[in-house]
Amino acid sequence: MPEMPEVQGLVDYLDDRLTSRTITKATVVSIAALKTFDPPIDRLVDTTVCTVGRHGKFIDIVTDTATGDELHLVFHLAKTGWLRWYDTLPATLIKPGRTPIALRIAFDDGSGFDLTEAGTKKSLAVYVTRDPQTVPGIARLGPDPLYPPLSLDEFRALLAGRRTQIKGLLRDQSIIGGIGNAYSDEILHAAKLSPYAIAATLSEADTARLHQAMIDTLTTAIAAASGKPPAELKDAKRAGMSVHAQAGKPCPVCGDIVRSVFFADRSLEYCPTCQTGGKPLADRRLSRLLK
Repeated sequence: MPEMPEVQGLVDYLDDRLTSRTITKATVVSIAALKTFDPPIDRLVDTTVCTVGRHGKFIDIVTDTATGDELHLVFHLAKTGWLRWYDTLPATLIKPGRTPIALRIAFDDGSGFDLTEAGTKKSLAVYVTRDPQTVPGIARLGPDPLYPPLSLDEFRALLAGRRTQIKGLLRDQSIIGGIGNAYSDEILHAAKLSPYAIAATLSEADTARLHQAMIDTLTTAIAAASGKPPAELKDAKRAGMSVHAQAGKPCPVCGDIVRSVFFADRSLEYCPTCQTGGKPLADRRLSRLLK
């Protein structure tokens, strides 16, 4: 799943190319992806892009209409969605049901992009709205960790009293916007904390270390994504991972073997030496440390 660093990379890439461009065509290929009906998506045609922004993991293409009103093309790439950019958009006809393409947007210079989604479970979501706060996922978002930077005091307040595992808290978009499964693994590894640690029980030193790890990990990942075209962002993400999706490989910090815990639709990765006092975590959702 694209997370904040890759989404920010896409935002920067699109903003450089789309500002002042006019939308000439908006083609919905997968009707299930379009979550709004008012305004209709064809209202985007002949609008001009004024900026591209981000809300958590949502991308927001802001356009001006001829009457001076704003329309927002907002989308969330979900678990298996992606953006495919074209300097020259293909002229081939898209056949619904025979393509991973969910949406195609064309611009007045011949460029454009497709939103694609692999697999059979379709979760990619597209919205056309006058106000991005009407998108339920955006309305529920917690503060962004970097824009503006979340202070240590603000971070402590978010954790205070929460009897939840810190891995789940970092992934909860209503608490902190933009962090998902991959970067929560990386942040916890950098902070030397177990993913099963309870947020409310962290010491002041643990909380400070976790906060700094969050800021540093995300800042470094965004710098790695900056300037890269969409086709290169996934490889850049993989190359920067210390533990996530690295099970069976040596930890780059201590050399211990990175381990996984599997759940129904995802896994987490961690280093026992760095994060759990050398003890492996049992491979079930509500596990405690093995004794």
